[in-house]
Amino acid sequence: MGFQTIIQPSSFYPDQKLFLSSPTDLSLPLFHLKFPKPSRHFPVQLSVATNPPPPPPSSTQPQQVPPNSPQRLLKELAQRKKTAFPKKKVPPRQFILKPPLDDAKLTQRFLNSPQLSLKSFPLLSSCLPPSPLNNTDKTWMDEYLLEAKQALGYPLQPSDQLGDDNPAKHFDTLLYLAFQHPACERTKARHIRNGHSRLSFLGGYVLELALAEYFLQRYPRESPGPMRERVFGLIGKRFLPRWIKAASLQNLVFPYDDIDKMLRKDKEPPVKSVFWALFGAIFLCFGMPEVYRVMFEAFGMDPEDESCQPKLRRQLEDIDYVSAEFETRQLSWQDIVAYRPPPDALFAHPRLFRACVPPGMHRFRGNIWDFDSRPKIMECLGYPRPTNDRIPEITEARNIELGLGFQLCFLHPSKYKFEHPRFCFERLEYVGQKIQDLVMAERLLMKHLDAPGRWLHEKHRRLLMNKFCGRYLRDRHLHHHIIYDEAVQDRFEHNRKLRNPATTAVQQAIHGLAYTVYGKPDVRRLMFEVFDFEQIQPKEVKN
Repeated sequence: MGFQTIIQPSSFYPDQKLFLSSPTDLSLPLFHLKFPKPSRHFPVQLSVATNPPPPPPSSTQPQQVPPNSPQRLLKELAQRKKTAFPKKKVPPRQFILKPPLDDAKLTQRFLNSPQLSLKSFPLLSSCLPPSPLNNTDKTWMDEYLLEAKQALGYPLQPSDQLGDDNPAKHFDTLLYLAFQHPACERTKARHIRNGHSRLSFLGGYVLELALAEYFLQRYPRESPGPMRERVFGLIGKRFLPRWIKAASLQNLVFPYDDIDKMLRKDKEPPVKSVFWALFGAIFLCFGMPEVYRVMFEAFGMDPEDESCQPKLRRQLEDIDYVSAEFETRQLSWQDIVAYRPPPDALFAHPRLFRACVPPGMHRFRGNIWDFDSRPKIMECLGYPRPTNDRIPEITEARNIELGLGFQLCFLHPSKYKFEHPRFCFERLEYVGQKIQDLVMAERLLMKHLDAPGRWLHEKHRRLLMNKFCGRYLRDRHLHHHIIYDEAVQDRFEHNRKLRNPATTAVQQAIHGLAYTVYGKPDVRRLMFEVFDFEQIQPKEVKN
């Protein structure tokens, strides 16, 4: 019984149909069975097709290259080779040279820059945006700035109404920059992005120094190890969203997101950047006392909170006296802010000096080190500094305390720490490390006006590496005067891995002593004139 099977039209011959008259015709070679997708209007039919002949030249459809064609294989090989071995690498966008501006435009650009508008406040002017703010920036300030000022406890009037001699005149601009973190929309503008990152770069070191001074005076018997844990418990990255929310600033940082529902990796970096930049702006406009007020009043930080307590550890018994002002009660942040040194004070920061140099250091006055090493050290570093004291006894007393402070700077913990925990350089080293970080940050900001904060961070890190700090002290041949215990004397002097951290700590302790006695200008003198941290001074040639 014969049957007939209809074969679907080929794609090459749409007008033809093939008929098979018997089952034996199905034995044709190279059959291809096609099962097209079911259609809504037509039934599924079995189609049997043979290899079609080449299309006629008169066909109007585009000619397809067979899969096994040599031309197609060569084309794919060329494309793959181009991807694997590109002929030319395009340089990144930031390295493409642009035609320089002519002198007139360049001069006008510099003259219009807000960074050159202030002469009496060089650090503040270096943190202003390099270009004037536009209408988009003014719109944000009109909409959100009053809310930020109210949350931080500042008057709502525009700050530009203040006098030119008041650094707070630029507070509105710096406060606006502080909230433009890298994840927001306005950071696409270069002057906003760089202005925020520079403020954040400065604010981190301001916070570290403020809390170091506060805890050194609040806990006069505590070693720096627990203090660093307290600082981390207050301004560690994971704890900052809590303070931003306590001050009701989360809607300014994340206007479209709920801070409680965000992941840590999404909310912590922007919050940290805004938090640091806020304190950079406050420090530039109002000084260090206002930093304490905003920390403990606006953000509600509590140094006695359980989350910022140090780990329990074995404490060495401290039998030595502390200064009388620390004996009666524990100092609060209001005491730190309200304290003003008397006019005839011996030091620039008298209470901080008393917190770092214990009164019992007077027992070392007149020992062999005091006669042998102290004069050489003071001569090398340029001490004592000239002062305008009304009474000669004040100068003499300051020089005596300065000599005892130098002996403490060179007193290694291996000597007396186990019997007298504070008779070593640790507390001076702690404050010296923070003040040298801040001084170097200020120097870089004023020196590189157009540099973004990320570049400044890397430059700061490379200049203040521990190995460099110790090397500058050794270049002055001051490491021979460090007082070690007799049991470890040879081991520290001839072992580089033990010696280098000790020389670094002594160098930072010297900066801490200079800060407490003479203030920040003397730290700048030591860093950039005596030790030459930037390595720009000419070196003497040794024959």
